[in-house]
Amino acid sequence: MKRILVVDDHPLVRAGLAQLISDEPDLEVYGEAADETEALQQVAASLPDLVIIDLSLAGGSGIDLIGRIKAHHSDICMLVVSMHDESLFAERVLAAGALGYLNKQEAPNNIIKAIRQVLDGKVYLSEELTERLLGGLTGDPKAPGLSPMQRLSNRELEVFELIGRGMTTGKIADHLKLSIKTIETHRENIKKKLQLDSGQELTRRAMHWYMENG
Repeated sequence: MKRILVVDDHPLVRAGLAQLISDEPDLEVYGEAADETEALQQVAASLPDLVIIDLSLAGGSGIDLIGRIKAHHSDICMLVVSMHDESLFAERVLAAGALGYLNKQEAPNNIIKAIRQVLDGKVYLSEELTERLLGGLTGDPKAPGLSPMQRLSNRELEVFELIGRGMTTGKIADHLKLSIKTIETHRENIKKKLQLDSGQELTRRAMHWYMENG
């Protein structure tokens, strides 16, 4: 029996995944967590075979959580299940230490397929993204280059999302446990990379993006 921990800040999502997984005779959801702190506690206490992680967590980042689990428990498999754009986040979660990325809108049988593939130690991505990554590795001239959003660092992307949620610079600093000056620096770097002229343009762009991807 493979033991799975589900980390998502939406109770209905956790319940839905638990129900789906419980129908498989050899898979068991032994625990759930809503945030990074709770997830790390359960991982340390129970050492699951697989952790399913959402990217947007209350009081933390899914990518940060992946990195922390990987640093202390390198043998634990991780799969991201999120609503965010795969083309923007999949490579980031793989670099952090996860083995797969799946959109929440995927069919239930694909979720089970992804779980089994990751438990086998294999990478799971959509066919479209796999082709794009392979095209980049082989130097395919038709492979698309990086978009402005893809040029943002993980932290810049996190700040951008929090701006899109309507958070002020001070609240973002508190949320990420960083200084206001550091957040202001991130804001300036985001504006340069996205070629935005003002803070108002940044806010509008971030809110529009979050409405489409949040």
